[in-house]
Parts: sequence; C-alpha cells; structure tokens
Amino acid sequence: MSRVGKSIIKLPAGVQVSIDAANVVTVKGPKGELKQELKEGFGYNLENGELTVIRPTDGKQDRALHGLYRSLINNMAIGVSTGHTVKQELVGVGYKVSNQGNIVEFSLGHSHRIVLEVPQEIKVTTETVKGQNPSVSMESADKQLLGQIAAKIRSFRKPEPYKGKGIRFAGEVLRRKAGKSASK
Repeated sequence: MSRVGKSIIKLPAGVQVSIDAANVVTVKGPKGELKQELKEGFGYNLENGELTVIRPTDGKQDRALHGLYRSLINNMAIGVSTGHTVKQELVGVGYKVSNQGNIVEFSLGHSHRIVLEVPQEIKVTTETVKGQNPSVSMESADKQLLGQIAAKIRSFRKPEPYKGKGIRFAGEVLRRKAGKSASK
C-alpha cells in the first residue's frame, strides 16, 4: 500500500467533506470551497473527523493515484481552514514590484515592464522597504493554483548562480558559483 495514500487526514474544525455521484470531492470551510475530481472507483471513509482515501484495486495506476488524491484532499482541507501562503523576493539592483488589486507589475531589468493578472482566488500584497529586497506575498485556499502562479512569477527572472539576482522564494538558499578566476 502507498505510504502517503494510507495516511489519515485529520480534518480541522469547521471543515466538511463530501463526494457526489460523479466522483467529485468537495471540501468546504471558513476560507471557501474547493473541488477535485477523482478517478472512477476511488472513495473515502469518514469517521470521527478523520478521513482515509480508499483505492479500488492494487493496479499500478491506482496505486500511483492513491497518494496523489490523499495529498490533494489534505491540501484542500488545510487550505479552506487556514489557507496557504507564498512569499517571493526580488533580488537585484532596480528590481521593483507593485500591485493594483490583482494586477501585479514587475520591473526586472528588461526593456519593458511585465504585467501579470493574478486570479481572483489569490490575494496579492507587495512590499517595498528601504534596505530590503522588494517582495510579493500571495495567499489562497488553493495550493495548486498558488504554486502555479508562484512558478509563473519566478519564470520572469530565475535566480542566476553567479550574483544571485532574480526572483526567489523567501528563505531559499541558492548554490553560488565562483565565476571567472584571473589566471596569469
């Protein structure tokens, strides 16, 4: 059995889980409602606020999806109760970020500014403090969507290994290279 798939999901207080006839899991909580479609045959067992995902067979495909569905449902339960947060820093001279609602504008050393419209499910805040790197903080109940948008933002200017300039996650440690060495 999958080690991740057989783990029990402890539902936080105020979170409700239901599955309909079309195998769509719905998780409701104080921060919203999320849905995830399951493959035919997968089910769940709910007892005393603890949820376990049940797979239909021991086939290779079902074993692979067992842990995935358990992780997705767990992330949904955490998201609707407390939410997920991602913080990114812009490291580089002249790098700037600002937002107007869900429209975020980046100045990353290109000849033009980059404008990104973030989905309404994500709450975005930008911060520029003198002496510190500009930062973008995002909060959402949907961990998948949050990770996808964070990866998109990072792709605008990936951190480079020589000077460390670029967009990185807060607390991320980069492997730095020495660069050219003067040999004479």
